[in-house]
Amino acid sequence: MDPTLDSKLVSQPVEVENRKKSGGDDDYDQGLNKAKRRHLLGFFLFLGLTMANLMQVPRVADLIIFLIRSFPIGGDTNVSHDSKDLFRGTKNLIDLKRITTSELDITLPATPVTRWPFNVFLGGSMFCLLSSSICHLFSCHSHHLNLRLLRIDYTGITTMIITSFFPPIYYIFQCDPQWHFVYLGGITALGLFTIVTLLSPTLSTGKFRAFRALLFSSMGLFGIVPGIHATIVNWSNPRRNVTLAYESAMAIFYLTGTMFYVSRIPERFKPGWFDLAGHSHQIFHILVVMGALAHYGASLVFLEWRDHYSC
Repeated sequence: MDPTLDSKLVSQPVEVENRKKSGGDDDYDQGLNKAKRRHLLGFFLFLGLTMANLMQVPRVADLIIFLIRSFPIGGDTNVSHDSKDLFRGTKNLIDLKRITTSELDITLPATPVTRWPFNVFLGGSMFCLLSSSICHLFSCHSHHLNLRLLRIDYTGITTMIITSFFPPIYYIFQCDPQWHFVYLGGITALGLFTIVTLLSPTLSTGKFRAFRALLFSSMGLFGIVPGIHATIVNWSNPRRNVTLAYESAMAIFYLTGTMFYVSRIPERFKPGWFDLAGHSHQIFHILVVMGALAHYGASLVFLEWRDHYSC
């Protein structure tokens, strides 16, 4: 037996036994079908966002920029002023019909900043969600195919982590391109090493489980260094607060989702009760999509900033 991803495989007999006791096999199958649909919905969501950006739909882009500008972005405003701005931005987000054409009249420079780092992130997100959909759809075919698809699933996750670094690193350090090679080269090398590790039969054994966990943790913690660097360099930038808010929300969504996934809450306390809806895997994927959308919002702020303020 291939010991790859043994923690998942070992837990399967326990889950099957719990389902038999609760009579929840049918509910569990329906829950798996819902998981497949959630992955596909996330994929099509990012596919739509990608198409809108590639086609550069003007009204969509102007609307998003207007909504971003409605939220507080200054670092020298008081709490009362921020609260009013936050209320106004939220109101505009809900009542889109009241936004006038003049308010959306945003003039961009003739040569906007390059979009390829942003598209790399969108492509990585779509690959992650699509590979996860394929994994959940065909993993029941056979044990051998299940092991291969799980590797592809984790490869998609690694790819999404790598590509998430491209928009912030590229646009923040656009005037200092040497940091592109340092930070983007570093996370890409670490990600490729992680993928090779996941695909290697030797390093996929239970003996190296802690080593694999360390690799994923290192990829996440790698973002602390460029994050601190970017905050120091752009401390006086009025967009600092909103980008930090977006990225903090992303981190909270990802960490919370991982906590649910690892702890298997709530189904560990009531086996069989959450086979259809509400189990940890569903919560995990919902929070992953929300985290990716938060990072998408931050990337839009970086794009809008560089479109108006180049080097």
